[in-house]
Amino acid sequence: MKNELSRRRAAGHQVFPRKTCHSTGNLLCRGSSTSPLLGEELNRPKAPPLKGGVLNPFGTNKPALAYLLPAALGLLFGLFPPAGAEEFFYRQEAGDKYRILSTVWEDVYIDYRLSHRAEILNRISVEVSDVTPDGMGLHRAVFQTSERATDAAARTGASGRSPNARSFQWAREYESEFERDPLGYITIDSKYYMPVVRNVPVFPGRDLQAGEKWSAEGHETHDFRDSFGIAEPYRIPFTADYTFLGNRRWKGKTYPAFSVSYRILSEPQAVRGRIWPQRIMGASDQTVYWDKALGRPAAYKEQFRMVFTLSDGRTVEYRGSAEAEIIESPEMDKEKIAEEITGEINRMNIPNASVRVVDEGITISLENIRFQADTAVMLPGEREKLDKIAGILSRYPDRDILVGGHTALAGTAEGRMRLSAERAAVVAGYLIEKKVRSPERVVVRGYGAEQPVADNHSEEGKSRNRRVEITILEN
Repeated sequence: MKNELSRRRAAGHQVFPRKTCHSTGNLLCRGSSTSPLLGEELNRPKAPPLKGGVLNPFGTNKPALAYLLPAALGLLFGLFPPAGAEEFFYRQEAGDKYRILSTVWEDVYIDYRLSHRAEILNRISVEVSDVTPDGMGLHRAVFQTSERATDAAARTGASGRSPNARSFQWAREYESEFERDPLGYITIDSKYYMPVVRNVPVFPGRDLQAGEKWSAEGHETHDFRDSFGIAEPYRIPFTADYTFLGNRRWKGKTYPAFSVSYRILSEPQAVRGRIWPQRIMGASDQTVYWDKALGRPAAYKEQFRMVFTLSDGRTVEYRGSAEAEIIESPEMDKEKIAEEITGEINRMNIPNASVRVVDEGITISLENIRFQADTAVMLPGEREKLDKIAGILSRYPDRDILVGGHTALAGTAEGRMRLSAERAAVVAGYLIEKKVRSPERVVVRGYGAEQPVADNHSEEGKSRNRRVEITILEN
């Protein structure tokens, strides 16, 4: 295993040399180009053999016997590494499934003045669909991002958590496929935006003791379509410096931990877009907590700062902190839970409510939920209905929820999208007020009139399409 890991490490180091193409992020990646170092090893002249066919390891004509004892001792210590040394690599098995919850607290400065503060929530589901004989794991992942603005006065502590925060607004969903080798290097098509940070963490393929250091190439990949008009994933390479810290505590448990630090200073070439980075400066300092039994990170925390000098003369800076952890929860028995909820809805006689199983989990649809016309002001009579739904949701406390708003086909597409999101936020806020979930476990999404369940040409159909759907997420 060690020779194979060392070979892959050498190959992986050649994949992302520093060059003037760039971007931002954090999670997984590796390449498969041939290492020139391997060529040097294979072409190195062999030491001449001694008479009798015994190879002298030092290439001299001295008797080999003088070297047998040191060689035997070297072999002995190679087989039994120094006390406290550990080797780290990714364990990957076909069928593995896990979820990652990542939170970013970010301040955005434009021309060195604070523009806004945001909290970004990333829900990531990963499945290992196949593993090759040499340990390469094929991963399929879905990255769902949502965010909320935070009040500067309300942010407290190092994490920037807001005690009176609102629910999160759905932002975007990405799908990704990549291969990862046992050392952590990934191979991924250039079309994918996620993961953002790639080739972190990776390992050197040797036993490590606390205090040992190593370096490896990685890169960030950013989605600048909305902010800069850059159509393709934007890459920013870096060299990361690692230190094995020994054991560290995370949320009451002890894990082997690594520090990961990198600095970025680049003047990249121009790319197509409304604007583009002319100069990039950045820094990231992370601590990764490693679950050795599972062979993957258990959690990580980070402090970061990225400064972009743009082609239009502006300077944009992202500054903040982040943390992520693996979330373990048993797979939902969707059919059973849907049957239970349907029974409760019938027992409580909740009108215009139905339940269905969806890919994301279980959706409770509340049709004809009433608001003042063209507003997000919910009529008082709807609260009784929501109180009953709150009681049902409280029976499944380990699952996050998605609140989706839908409208009838009236007005403009932009107006419908905005109104549906506002109405979903009102329902989400009411559920949070009732302590059904904490704000960070509720995501709001507006769909406008994109998913009708009835004909928009009749009043009855329109009333059905004006609905709010609450999905209990698989997480």
